[in-house]
Amino acid sequence: MRMWSRAVLFTAFLLSSLPVAAQSVQGGFIRGTVTDQSGAPVAGAEVAVLPEAGGLVRQARTDAQGVFALWVGDGRYVVSVSSPGFEASEQTLAAGERPHAFVLQVAGFTDSVTVTAKSDYVVDETSTATKTATPLRDVPQSVTLVTGKQIEDQMMLSLGDVVRYVPGAMQHQGENNRDEVVLRGTSSSSSFFVDGVRDDVQYYRDLYNLERVEVIKGPNALIFGRGGGGGVVNRVTKQAFFGNTRSATFETGSFGNKRASGDWNATLGSKVAVRFNGVYENSDSFRDSVGLERYGVSPTVSWTAGRQTTISVGYERFHDRRTADRGISSFQGRPVDVPVETYFGDPGNTAVRADVNLASAVVERRAGAFTIRNHTLFGDYDRAYQNYVPGAVSNDAQQVTITAYNNATGRQNLFNQTDVTYRGDTGRVRHTVLVGGEGGRQLTDNFRNTGFFNNTATSILAPLSDPTISVPVTFRQSATDADNHIETTVGAIYAQDQVTLTDHLQVVGGLRFDRFDLTFHNHRNGTALERIDNLVSPRAAVVVKPMAPVSLYGSYSVSYLPSSGDQFSSLTNVTQQVEPERFTNYEIGAKWETSSGLSVTTAAYRLDRTNTRATDPNDPTRIVQTGSQRTNGFELGVNGRVTAAWTIAGGYALQDAFVTSATTAAPAGAKAGQVPRHTFSLWNRYQVQRRLGVGLGLVHRTEMFATISDTVTLPGYTRGDAAVFWTLAAKTRLQLNVENILDARYFLNADSNTNISPGSPRALRLALLTGF
Repeated sequence: MRMWSRAVLFTAFLLSSLPVAAQSVQGGFIRGTVTDQSGAPVAGAEVAVLPEAGGLVRQARTDAQGVFALWVGDGRYVVSVSSPGFEASEQTLAAGERPHAFVLQVAGFTDSVTVTAKSDYVVDETSTATKTATPLRDVPQSVTLVTGKQIEDQMMLSLGDVVRYVPGAMQHQGENNRDEVVLRGTSSSSSFFVDGVRDDVQYYRDLYNLERVEVIKGPNALIFGRGGGGGVVNRVTKQAFFGNTRSATFETGSFGNKRASGDWNATLGSKVAVRFNGVYENSDSFRDSVGLERYGVSPTVSWTAGRQTTISVGYERFHDRRTADRGISSFQGRPVDVPVETYFGDPGNTAVRADVNLASAVVERRAGAFTIRNHTLFGDYDRAYQNYVPGAVSNDAQQVTITAYNNATGRQNLFNQTDVTYRGDTGRVRHTVLVGGEGGRQLTDNFRNTGFFNNTATSILAPLSDPTISVPVTFRQSATDADNHIETTVGAIYAQDQVTLTDHLQVVGGLRFDRFDLTFHNHRNGTALERIDNLVSPRAAVVVKPMAPVSLYGSYSVSYLPSSGDQFSSLTNVTQQVEPERFTNYEIGAKWETSSGLSVTTAAYRLDRTNTRATDPNDPTRIVQTGSQRTNGFELGVNGRVTAAWTIAGGYALQDAFVTSATTAAPAGAKAGQVPRHTFSLWNRYQVQRRLGVGLGLVHRTEMFATISDTVTLPGYTRGDAAVFWTLAAKTRLQLNVENILDARYFLNADSNTNISPGSPRALRLALLTGF
């Protein structure tokens, strides 16, 4: 801890010693990557940059990763890239524009090739973790990016599939009616963002319209605001671009899997581009009588409104309906020994439904050294579910208790973010300064009913040998069921400076202030509660670069969770008086990008969760905030090309999450639920020849407790996956994926000690991917 204190003081000293005034530098970077047709970087390529209006030519060469960057004055430039053995490539770019990918054709070939996606699993930079375009290796935080290419190769369908190959991330059951993740020992159903804006309603998201998924680990309230104690999951959506592409994917497979999706982009004139993504799926499951139907449509439009201004608007309509399935119960500290397909309850009287409408608008304008960006997101969510809940198994293992309830949630979100980024120099020191603000309003209605079997009893005993029941159930409110309306308002301002002191040293420092105002109205008794929190969240980091492809970093960050919880619904007369929980993260790490295009990252961290609720030992009716939890961990991630033909993705995580001071949930020393000690995953894709590729994946985790009570254990497991890719024509591919190829029996996750999800047995999926 002394080491971390010194690091933070050192960072503060460096920031405070910088000159107050900065010289305004008009212009920006011309940046890009140069690869050959296979996606391999072209090192040493010559880059010539000529002002469109005429003037002096500036030159550069690509580094070992095929990357180049030149600082130029304001305006547009003709960028020409050449390398021996390749045809030259030329594009017109604007200063400060996003990096452009140059794909060089082998000399002598005249075929035109349009590249619409990266050929591997690596993204060079992201703007999510810092709100500024920053090379991924210079982000002082553990970040795992799962690209559209990896999603496609592994036929991922959900965020649960995505986190399977993310070190340190676990999929929580979430009552099997929503996305929920466990990051660094912290479970959350609201740590989800779309294009950097909060998307916190409990529902299942699809991947059909995504460029990639970004898992940013550790609290970072400076960028994301409240919550996200263990990290956040950000979906980056596909946007209209200036080019033409059309593609479709058709899938079928085990357990009645049927799915189709499409992606169409076109340019309309010289200033407007449009894009449309869509999906439809109707699939069953290995679980008895369980299935889903979903569809989604997502149009986007991009408009160049002058040389310095771009406007992007988008909309998504998404519908998801499926059978509610809470899994199986436990017996004597282990998942109960029943066939994995066994359903507990009445599948014909259950459903989970989500109807989501998202509308967004982004306006970005460059003005010399400044970039101004405004992002508005409106979301309308209508969600409901009705389910049966397995309970305890009798001592003789003959019967199981089953209860039932339903719940409905309606929410409207409106968020607006405005960011102003300035790039300039003070002498030899370069600054990237971010100043911004966020305003938001959320309106939520919750309503819950309890199930009464035969209109009298709130539970029923079913035979464990056949727990699928069909008993009349009446759903009505009990004495404690929710019927409330919640209004939340947030206003935030933040500032951050990324300072390049030398080619080998960078520092990052910033601060955010949030005012979080929540009002809670209970329709059942007329109770009205209000809680206002003023949250101050700092961030500080040091990045040392002994050489260009290597970054060593140390960081400190903070986030808060208000007393109303992830979904605002836990505000009571008691919790109204409770201060927010605090998440404090100390992290050191290293990032290395090899010349072949492989990214290797490591991180060691300590995450402290403090100010949690505990029972007063002198008065059991009172709550005190002395509880605390700690997660110590290490992560290793690998991503990208080992050779021109071999691409990998995955990593290893070591985690120890435990209660350090007694909470209302557990005594000191208790282990956090669903945090295995060791996890390992590795996906390999190898191009055997021009038309044939193969994939092989391995997922392993050690045993873990279902909940923090530490009474039920989910055994560890190892699962293998495989794939074969056949290229039938230039734009057509046939793909076969096999999940759990050795048909291992395992248990994926849980929501409670008696709600446990079995893993799927062996499953095959066949897909046809075509462009036209």
